[in-house]
Amino acid sequence: MSRLIVVSNRVTPPGGAGEETTGGLAMALAAALKQYSGLWFGWSGKTTPEFTGQLAMQTVEGVTAAVVDLEEADLDEYYNGYANKTLWPLFHYRTDLAAYDRAYGAGYSRVNKRFAETLAPLIRPDDVIWVHDYHLIPLAKELRLLGVKNRIGFFLHIPWPAHQVFTTLPGHGQLVQAMFDYDLVGFQTAEFLQAFEEYVIAEAAGSQPTPDTLKAYGRTLKVGAFPIGLDAVDFARLLKSPRARRMRDLMIASTVFRYLVVGVDRLDYSKGLEERFMGFERFLADNPDMRRQVLMLQIAPVSREAVEAYQEIRARLDALSGRINGEYSDVDWNPFRYVNKNYRRDELAGIYGAARVGLITPLRDGMNLVAKEYVAAQNPDDPGVLILSRFAGAAGQMAEALLVNPNSPEEIADALKRALTMEKPERIRRWRTLFDNVQREDVTAWRDAFVSALQGARERQTAMAS
Repeated sequence: MSRLIVVSNRVTPPGGAGEETTGGLAMALAAALKQYSGLWFGWSGKTTPEFTGQLAMQTVEGVTAAVVDLEEADLDEYYNGYANKTLWPLFHYRTDLAAYDRAYGAGYSRVNKRFAETLAPLIRPDDVIWVHDYHLIPLAKELRLLGVKNRIGFFLHIPWPAHQVFTTLPGHGQLVQAMFDYDLVGFQTAEFLQAFEEYVIAEAAGSQPTPDTLKAYGRTLKVGAFPIGLDAVDFARLLKSPRARRMRDLMIASTVFRYLVVGVDRLDYSKGLEERFMGFERFLADNPDMRRQVLMLQIAPVSREAVEAYQEIRARLDALSGRINGEYSDVDWNPFRYVNKNYRRDELAGIYGAARVGLITPLRDGMNLVAKEYVAAQNPDDPGVLILSRFAGAAGQMAEALLVNPNSPEEIADALKRALTMEKPERIRRWRTLFDNVQREDVTAWRDAFVSALQGARERQTAMAS
């Protein structure tokens, strides 16, 4: 096929520095690009006194990374501002935390325009462009204004909120109208797709929905649900690595005679960490006979420290973890380990493999690849049990997990007890079904489904125009 251009806020090329500590989105994009001699464009993560549009380029494993520096004002208004203080909380149903500031919106528009102007000279006539996530919603509109006629698709990695929630955003109509400059817009789940369709039907005059397209604003847009998956082959390689095996052995040794419960999340209010801590606290209170049989490890690397809401949640979690250990610890045992350190992916694979329970309970999540990694890391002969929030996008694919309402400490506590006492035949049966899905609907299936749909969307619109 034609060359694939991936555009995302940040760029982490395969084989680059820090590859083993990068998050799920970055690894998924790297896996998608490895199959093509592709180009990955985005922000370098660095700032410059004045924006020049000068590109820094390198090629690693057949993937060319092209990055550009932003001004300090761009970082404050586009990234810390509109992306992370406005859109992120809004799309995760935290309207109480969403900040609406015209300067943020202006910075968001300015950076998307600068990205378009910097990227446009790199685009060849037959390139296919794949834009990722909420940072870059207006990018296609800016590229079209520059005369770019290529196929352009957009994939949203986070939830799309309900109609009533999204309309609390000032200028929501302009943002959605800009999405119709794409040929294809993809969502993680059918639920998020339906929420987007409901918004368009309610807000865009004369809109005409069909099973896989929307006609509105004088354009036709193809839409679909494309649940993201793991790079299953690469994760299997990590599991066999010496570092993963050492970490698994270390965790088993440090939890001898006890079951390990593990949670791994970026420190974020959408991940339900406070609610999870309280659910574990409720389990300890309700099950005194099981207390010393369990140790919970929560790994939560700090992120977005410049945003006040993240500073506040970190302080609350520090206090809550201290309270749990203060109440239930003994001279030779602490029930809870809370770590704000970032671990390599191969180390995490070893930790997952040693855990009897994976406790993944976000309040709202686009997909959640940690849940899939936990399943992929289990011993087929003696697998652990996944406890998963019903509000994670992954829940639609992982019905054999113990699904819980993350807002209920009682449900989390009950699920922990059930998971820890579940007999091996049931654990194996549930795991086999989960693992089959993780293998079958992996990152390759996700990539191929989206790119194929994007190719078809453009051909369909060309045919309709003729």
